[in-house]
Amino acid sequence: MRRAVLIWRERLLAGLAAAVLLAAAGPAAAHHSFNAEYDNSWQLDLSGTVIGVAWTNPHVWLLLDVVGRRRELRQWSVQFGPPNALQARGLKKADLQPGGQVRIRGFRSKRGDDAVYSVQLTLSDGRVFRTGGVDCPTVSGDQLLGPGPAGFSAGPR
Repeated sequence: MRRAVLIWRERLLAGLAAAVLLAAAGPAAAHHSFNAEYDNSWQLDLSGTVIGVAWTNPHVWLLLDVVGRRRELRQWSVQFGPPNALQARGLKKADLQPGGQVRIRGFRSKRGDDAVYSVQLTLSDGRVFRTGGVDCPTVSGDQLLGPGPAGFSAGPR
């Protein structure tokens, strides 16, 4: 009888472990790498007004109003790395408030919509933060297409 209980317990534990592994694999499989979603040959430099922030896992999202070269208003969806990585670099949730002015340097979505993966964020007080995850390329000022005073610079490198 005792042996039967031990076998049943082992099977139950193995089944629970398998269920946990399968449940954890779902989100991991759904999470795409930088290269799957963004074009590392199309760098953007956006300056605009924050209209919304979602400080959630696995990525922080920002909605940004940008006035383009032709004076048209466009809303850009901006993806950052994970919240814990941003906090470790000194960026706080309170730094990104609706109405705040920011500059985003990053890479355009391969879908062609107004979406960008941010690699660098500059706040209106001059503080600069690396916002990209570990699998995305880095940018420097001389690699970008311009300073972005007219809203955005866009196009393949």
